[in-house]
Amino acid sequence: MNDHLQIKDWGLGIEGHVIIAGPCSAETPQQIEQICLDMKKENMVPDMFRAGIWKPRTRPGAFEGIGEDGLKWMEIVRHHLNIPITTEVGNAAHAELALKHKVDVVWIGARTTVNPFAVQEIAEALRGTDIPVMIKNPMNPDLQLWIGALERMHAVGLKKLAAIHRGFSDSYDKRFRNKPNWSMPIHLKREWKGMEVINDPSHIVGNREGILETAQRAINFGLDGLMIETHHDPDKAWSDAKQQVTPARLKEILSQIDFKDTLGAEQPSERLNDLRTAIDHLDDQLLDILQERFSLIDQVGAYKRENHLTVFQSDRWKYVMESRTQKGIAKNLSEKFMKELLYCIHEESVKRQEKQLREADPVKK
Repeated sequence: MNDHLQIKDWGLGIEGHVIIAGPCSAETPQQIEQICLDMKKENMVPDMFRAGIWKPRTRPGAFEGIGEDGLKWMEIVRHHLNIPITTEVGNAAHAELALKHKVDVVWIGARTTVNPFAVQEIAEALRGTDIPVMIKNPMNPDLQLWIGALERMHAVGLKKLAAIHRGFSDSYDKRFRNKPNWSMPIHLKREWKGMEVINDPSHIVGNREGILETAQRAINFGLDGLMIETHHDPDKAWSDAKQQVTPARLKEILSQIDFKDTLGAEQPSERLNDLRTAIDHLDDQLLDILQERFSLIDQVGAYKRENHLTVFQSDRWKYVMESRTQKGIAKNLSEKFMKELLYCIHEESVKRQEKQLREADPVKK
């Protein structure tokens, strides 16, 4: 799968971190034209112009996109900005219309990515073309589903591929509209070597105030670009008004981001190599300590088995969690990290002790 083409090789004249901007939805030709004029006025022309033509909504009655007419309006973008245009396709019919109107790049949204049947139908509609396709992560943090959607495109001969990280549904985390779960795009890049991931901070935070911070974090994590919803009059937008910014604000945001480079194929400096070597040695020590700790856990498990004690001892668990967390905080480690670390260690400890009990009691095997 490593024969896919990266964005710089799509033939669109894009180099470095890709910036995609435009409204959540195409509303009127006048709206599209005004956004383009404001972008030119601010000298803030993105690498690619986005606009939703079909909008999958949770409940009927909301604005669900202008439809095919909106594709015709995209010629306004080409006239004023002369940059590629991209839109979301949710089924095979959408994909065929996008091809008919010569859309440069299409993306598959999070609600569609969760449905392999829909993804396959879109792939079949695009078979035989070389149109670039970007895949948004599914609603829930399912890495294999995300990779699977990319694989379906690749299997029909589409080689110009990228992923979009727009966050994941989480009813418990009120800080984000869609929780970023930063490990997911990082895992995707690890599993599919060379796959570029574009961050969508607009959908992650759900409000314009948090876009800069989230966009900077995405760049810090090594993501390859940004998709930021941009409207000439965001408060009057027909959809997702709270998370859109003006072209002037987009320019401010991008000017404040510290765009960092990845090493790519270059060799790291001697200083960086020395630091990495030191980290490798410490990691070896950590693994040795964990091995020793779990060896003691096995002895604890044996003792509990012989004395008919339950695996989980609530008082001991409470003491370990509270005391180690406080010690970690005192060593400048975050409370969240300490609790997650301790939960992982505890889960492995319980599994090892349960295994001992099953081996001692054939009935429970």
